[in-house]
Amino acid sequence: MPFSKMNGLGNDFVVLDARAGGGAPSAAAIAAMSDRRQGIGFDQLILLEPPRGSEDVYMRIFNSDGSEVEACGNASRCIGKMLIDEKGIEQATIATVAGAIGARASAGGLYTVDMGKPRLGWEDIPLSTEMDTRSLDLSIGPAGDPVLSKPGAVNMGNPHCVFFVDRVPTNDIEAFGPLIEHHELFPARTNVEFAEVQGPHKIRLRVWERGTGVTRACGSGACATAVAAHRRGLTARNVTIELDGGELQVEWQEGTDHVLMTGPAATNFTGTLDLSAFGD
Repeated sequence: MPFSKMNGLGNDFVVLDARAGGGAPSAAAIAAMSDRRQGIGFDQLILLEPPRGSEDVYMRIFNSDGSEVEACGNASRCIGKMLIDEKGIEQATIATVAGAIGARASAGGLYTVDMGKPRLGWEDIPLSTEMDTRSLDLSIGPAGDPVLSKPGAVNMGNPHCVFFVDRVPTNDIEAFGPLIEHHELFPARTNVEFAEVQGPHKIRLRVWERGTGVTRACGSGACATAVAAHRRGLTARNVTIELDGGELQVEWQEGTDHVLMTGPAATNFTGTLDLSAFGD
């Protein structure tokens, strides 16, 4: 099966092209392929299938543990770039289980994707208990002196839990990330953001991705953080999100309520993959 290795700010993907036929690899094969020593190595595997409507392609997303998820902003920019380059078009439409995503080329070699409207109801995240998603009744750490507390929750096609902190943690993410991802409040698990607001138009962000772990960038996480910050009155609607891999520009549009994200996308190399080498 043909594949491409792509990345958006270091959030890297193996893109399998099944538009001419072929199914999804097994979860075990995906996990084996994701191994950075004995496989190809990636944060997510992207499977391209024929469009089921007027879109240019149908995109499926698998985490490195083999679980299938609903959305990935950095992958959407990469697939947008791929379609724009191969078809010679100005913009592309990518169908996903979470809905259609529009992608277009922007100035400076960047790409913009329309991630749609954020979903903000407690049942949309989803949460196991009804509560205000601007500020969840959730604390991590000793009673009376929590290390983390009162996160915001946003669904950007996938669930996000955004903690606002005085300073973005380093090694603590590996400890807190899985604890929050699997917390009983999140029946579908959750991505976890650690956000340091540095001004009305700037946020420093690190992300623990559900089913993957710490990544250098997370596009849907950046969008969720921008929405959560504005809902709390911490930032404007347009912000620069600085991640470990670089910067994304995010705008939560007034009127349309859509979230636009702009950033780079790159192809590292292409090749063919023998799935039987990984057990399929």
